[in-house]
Amino acid sequence: MQQRANLCRSIIHDPTLLMLDEPFAALDAFTKEDLWQVLQDLWLRQRFTAILVTHDLREAAFLADIVYVMSERPGRIVSRCPIDIARPRTLATTFEPGYTDIVNELRARIAEIRSQ
Repeated sequence: MQQRANLCRSIIHDPTLLMLDEPFAALDAFTKEDLWQVLQDLWLRQRFTAILVTHDLREAAFLADIVYVMSERPGRIVSRCPIDIARPRTLATTFEPGYTDIVNELRARIAEIRSQ
């Protein structure tokens, strides 16, 4: 409930830009997925720009239009991955081959960067 309240406080004034840093990291899987839906529904209604920092590849692929992979320090963008999945996305989307392909592509890209 606290995360839902925090999200509501963030969007109550109709922001044009919403910046979120690991907003769902401390939540259990079910609550996290519920809030993905809430955030997507809000975005579909208000169309704000959101910058979401996350280490959860599934979350990134579900919420984003474009995922940027950053390097370790100094942080710089090393990869750009467009997410070409129609909206609205549902939790069923997360089991579709195209979605899992994107998540696996992101994981492989990050592994490649870490091995350098």
